[in-house]
Amino acid sequence: MKNTVEIANRFRETILNGTWIANTNYKHQLENLDWKIAVTPVKNLNTISILAQHIHYYINGINNVFKGGPLDIKDKFSFDFPPITSQEDWQTFLNKFWNAAEEFASFTEQMPDEKLDQVFVDEKYGTYKRNIEAMIEHSYYHLGQIVLIRKLLTE
Repeated sequence: MKNTVEIANRFRETILNGTWIANTNYKHQLENLDWKIAVTPVKNLNTISILAQHIHYYINGINNVFKGGPLDIKDKFSFDFPPITSQEDWQTFLNKFWNAAEEFASFTEQMPDEKLDQVFVDEKYGTYKRNIEAMIEHSYYHLGQIVLIRKLLTE
């Protein structure tokens, strides 16, 4: 199996369909979640919807680079999103999230293995492999938070 296919499948496991590392994934945690739970704050923690949108923000930013565009995402904007105010808003966001995640995985699996070792945008960001793996790790980090917040709100 190509390395790019393997890393793309690891990414899919995190967001769309896996259970190997965390015994869950974003889609499993969010797909049938009522929007009111997704936007409910717990103390001073980020809400489930903000955490999901945060990961989506970074996926979109990297997808833009994959498409030949600039890396124009900024950490300072990575938690700033319009409010989710209905189940329809929540479902619209989730559809965008799933589509962006699949697009990310598709771009990854279609690139030649050699590209993984190439510079991602600028040397200070490391390689494509480092950035793709960082997206997986970052996603698991926030998935753990989502799982805990969901348990606090629903149990």
